[in-house]
Amino acid sequence: MIEAEGVSKWFDGQQVLFDITARFETGKTNLIIGQSGSGKTVFMKCLIGLLTPEEGVIRYDGRLLRNMNNNERRQLRMEIGMLFQGSALFDNETVLGNVMFPLKMFSPLSYREQLERAQFCIRRVGLEATADNKYPSEISGGMQKRVAIARAIALNPRYLFCDEPNSGLDPKTSILIDELLSDITHEYGITTVINTHDMNSVLGIGEHIVFINKGHCDWTGDDRNIFRSTSKSLNDFVFASHLFQEVKRFLEREAEAQEGQS
Repeated sequence: MIEAEGVSKWFDGQQVLFDITARFETGKTNLIIGQSGSGKTVFMKCLIGLLTPEEGVIRYDGRLLRNMNNNERRQLRMEIGMLFQGSALFDNETVLGNVMFPLKMFSPLSYREQLERAQFCIRRVGLEATADNKYPSEISGGMQKRVAIARAIALNPRYLFCDEPNSGLDPKTSILIDELLSDITHEYGITTVINTHDMNSVLGIGEHIVFINKGHCDWTGDDRNIFRSTSKSLNDFVFASHLFQEVKRFLEREAEAQEGQS
């Protein structure tokens, strides 16, 4: 479990995060949602330790992030997997080389053990052995994202952070990536934190959701009750598209029908 308590952040005298308190549960897909510029990316960077909040604390299973020494931070880094928005694969490395990179950097395993682990992760994300020697430019965007996930789980992380994992993908491939992240989370008991504004992801894998609006945590819940929220800012975000406006009208008609029957 990752816990944030009273997290606030400033840049050049301007406050961008305001007293955010949130919990991210182990073995669940935890989503941070919000509009562009809402502060969700800054918040995720604070959680990871890339930014230091001026106020508040962050705990990893009870371990206080700000009190960690260099060795403890290095150990924590080995427990974290990161999936970047643009996959961030090395163009001059093959699929296998990309997945082996964190193992070479941080793992005490022998080369043969690293190779076996990398090949296992590649198979786990649904890529065939023929993909091992291909370069990122030779595979599709969806396959690149799978390679990035394989690299993110290579060190068998306890915590997995994903920044806009469906960015640039078509709807069908996005669903497959969501399902893969959900499966991996449950299979290995990972604390997965996903930064997204994709409502399809929210409804598909939103087991625990934190909504950030203008630097504030305006709502927390899950995919089952997000449509029942009384938060105006959340409703403006959820029902921004014509599709979800239709969903809202359907829910309102359904609620009126139930009231009429009672």
